[in-house]
Amino acid sequence: QLQLVESGGGLVQPGGSLRLSCTGSGFTLSPYTMNWIRQAPGKGPEWVSFINSGSTITNYTDSVKGRFTISRDNAKNTLYLQMNSLKPEDTAVYYCRTGVPYYWGQGTQVTVSS
Repeated sequence: QLQLVESGGGLVQPGGSLRLSCTGSGFTLSPYTMNWIRQAPGKGPEWVSFINSGSTITNYTDSVKGRFTISRDNAKNTLYLQMNSLKPEDTAVYYCRTGVPYYWGQGTQVTVSS
């Protein structure tokens, strides 16, 4: 069974940091471009970040540039999202997703609150 399993979410104070992980199970992530997508309460999905298969190209939505860093370790079959200087508006369920064909993880909750 092909799965993406996210972890690393939680409750953090504004200004804090979290690192999300997304591990492939039953398939190899290395050929795929990968994305992080988030969905805040009451809002639609928002694309956050992209990385190509060789980690040579990354991209971010403007609201997280300079604060979030996407990376991958193909040897560990894992995608990461390092999130620094977190803000309350970053509160959302964060999903990892492959490029086409699309596979989604189950999501991990990130809550930024004092």
